[in-house]
Amino acid sequence: MLPLELPFSPKHDNLAKRPARQSHKAAILTRGVMRLFKDLGWGCLTEFPLPNSRRVDIITLSTEGIFSIIEVKSSVKDFKSDSKWQFYLPYCDRFYFAVSEDFPLEILPRNHGIIIADKFSASIEKETSERSIQGTRRRQQLKRFALIASERLQNITDPHA
Repeated sequence: MLPLELPFSPKHDNLAKRPARQSHKAAILTRGVMRLFKDLGWGCLTEFPLPNSRRVDIITLSTEGIFSIIEVKSSVKDFKSDSKWQFYLPYCDRFYFAVSEDFPLEILPRNHGIIIADKFSASIEKETSERSIQGTRRRQQLKRFALIASERLQNITDPHA
């Protein structure tokens, strides 16, 4: 069998080197969103690195192979000071903003989905329009998703390996 060649190395996805700058509120929203997609039976990863050197807050993979990216916004200031999310769009079939129930929804772009979250769960407030990831990119991303998920599980079960 030929070795699997990917445009990244899962070994570089070091959990210890991830930024610890996520606010408490963002962590709570992330937890709620993760529970929503777990209940749907979808795979979820946080802080997923993209080939364009960006790192998404949450990426999900449905049983049908649909990738969703969720950008968690803990405040209006957080939303207004960050436009990196636009670089995530080529890597997902669906794109959502996850916010708390007191977030002013009218400032969010109209053509993307909205998830309302808290520390217990989340709900899709507004569905997003579906786009399609290019075929080669989808295959590469599916492999990356699987390898990163596997490595993270291995790091939990044997952190000193």
